[in-house]
Amino acid sequence: MNRDELAARLRGACAAVTAAQDELTEIDSHFGDADHGVTMTKIAQAIAGSIPSAGGIKGMLEDAAMEVMMINGGSAVPLWNTWLDGLAEASPEGEELDAEGLKHMLGHALEELSALSKAKVGDKTMMDALVPAVEAAQACASDDPADVFAAAADAAEAGAAASEQFASKFGRARSYGEQTIGTPDAGAVSMSRFFAGLAE
Repeated sequence: MNRDELAARLRGACAAVTAAQDELTEIDSHFGDADHGVTMTKIAQAIAGSIPSAGGIKGMLEDAAMEVMMINGGSAVPLWNTWLDGLAEASPEGEELDAEGLKHMLGHALEELSALSKAKVGDKTMMDALVPAVEAAQACASDDPADVFAAAADAAEAGAAASEQFASKFGRARSYGEQTIGTPDAGAVSMSRFFAGLAE
C-alpha cells in the first residue's frame, strides 16, 4: 500500500466518523456529556485537514497527531493524540507500507495508548473496539494491508457492539454503574467507525 492509498483510507475514516456525529452524540447523551460526537468530528476534521498532498507516511501521521493535539476540549483528544503519535512512531519513513509494517504500527500505538489510559476490554471505553481490532489485525495471515484493515474493522465493530454488555468503569459514566449496561460505549463506537472507514 502506498502513501496515497493510505491517505485516501484515512480521509474515508474521518468521513465515517463525521457522518456518525449524531449517533455518537445520542449514545453519549445517556450517561456522558453528550459532546463525544462534536469532539470526534473535530478530531476527524483535524486529521483529514492535516493530510498533505506529498511526503512520507511518518510525516503524514505526525502532522495528524499534532493537529489533534491542538484541539480544545473532550477527553478523547489526548487519547487520540497518543494513539496517532504511536502510529507515527512505528511507521515507515518512506511512502510504502506492507502488512507487517501495518501490524507493527497498530501494535505499538496500542501499547502507547494503554500506558496512558490503563483501560482494558470490558471497561466500556474505546479499548473495547481498539484492542480486538489490533488483535485481529495481527492475527491476519494475509500479506495485503487491505485485508489487515478489513480484519481490524470487523473486530472493532464486534467489540463496540459487545461494549453494551459492560458497566462503565471510566469517566462520568462510571457513576452510573450497571445502569450503563445495554448502551454501547461512544468511544468504542467512534473507534469502530474509524476502522470501518479505513477498511473501505
